[in-house]
Amino acid sequence: MRIDAVDFFYASMPTVTTAVDGSQDALLVRVRSGDDIGWGECEASPLVSIAAFMTPPSHGACQPVSASVLGRRLDKPEDILAISADVTYRSMDVLQASHTYSGIEMALWDLLGKRRDVPVWSLLGYDRSHGRIPYASILFGDTPDETYDRAREIRSQGFVAAKFGWGPFGHGTPNDDAAHLFAARNGLGNDTALMVDAGQVWRTDVDAVRARWDVLVDVDATWLEEPFTGSAFDAYAAISASTDPSRGPRLAAGESSHNPHMARHLIDYGKVAYIQIDTGRVGGIHPAYEVAQHADHRGVTYVNHTFTSHLALSAALQPYAGLRRHRWCEYPVALSPLAQAVTPDRLERDEDGLVSAPEKPGLGVTVDLDALAPYLHDIQITIDGHPVWTSGQ
Repeated sequence: MRIDAVDFFYASMPTVTTAVDGSQDALLVRVRSGDDIGWGECEASPLVSIAAFMTPPSHGACQPVSASVLGRRLDKPEDILAISADVTYRSMDVLQASHTYSGIEMALWDLLGKRRDVPVWSLLGYDRSHGRIPYASILFGDTPDETYDRAREIRSQGFVAAKFGWGPFGHGTPNDDAAHLFAARNGLGNDTALMVDAGQVWRTDVDAVRARWDVLVDVDATWLEEPFTGSAFDAYAAISASTDPSRGPRLAAGESSHNPHMARHLIDYGKVAYIQIDTGRVGGIHPAYEVAQHADHRGVTYVNHTFTSHLALSAALQPYAGLRRHRWCEYPVALSPLAQAVTPDRLERDEDGLVSAPEKPGLGVTVDLDALAPYLHDIQITIDGHPVWTSGQ
């Protein structure tokens, strides 16, 4: 089959706030081959991602993503890898090309899996999809009391792990952060795992992390996620080298990786213990699979990064579905109405409390454009007054 069309659907909440909630807007991707379709989701600024797909070429290494995708054959996994290689080479000077292609690449796997009537993880070579322990992923409250209440709610829902991140954390004093950490721990109880996401708040400030390390030990945090910017490998390495891996949290990072090389550098040079990859940013499912394999060989735990829809969650679980020992799964619990509308399918916890990549063909979920209609935008891009791209609604 050939790739006939790539359609983008840009949706957003009526009001988008500065809260670090990635489910406030979405860019869905539909790839069509005849009557067959596949779906994916980008995790980046939607309009910039659309532009990367259709921008006029500037030179040989600055061609639109569309130049490497439309009209291509799609009969086997190797075809997707060949398209990916061409996007990397031909669009190397196109800003956000990897983010744009991430959603397209997901949709290609979804399309191929549906055509072959097998789940994507099977196409990757796995013989089964292992269950993961979902950790409820949520933002810190504006106050310690709000953080405590959110922790209590998570505990009441039966989760055995939770991650608190962003919000006011890291913007005040170490004592301010300690109040939130103890509130989260007290709300969860001592038998629930606690992860902490600093949201890159300290950029490259190693001393800021050290000033909070003892309290992270006291609350028995499993990991400290993204205390530094995504490429600050030396800062990650400094904390990894100066803390006791047998006592207290380990470092986690990787969602900012735009390609597998960045993720491998965090593992090999930054010495993180948990590598967290967003399939909507890293280039798609297969680049994430490459990172998962590298992590497995290095003794590093692979974790998905997902804070949007269950379409994105399914795509995020595919790359490590068959790796038994990587037990954690980020599971968003406070999705916007938009993100909930993306798909009627939910990756629910099973009777053992685990979440798995679906057994159904492709990504195993469907997209409901009718439910999304209230959030969709009509987009037209023009050059010299002439339309060059119109949204696929």
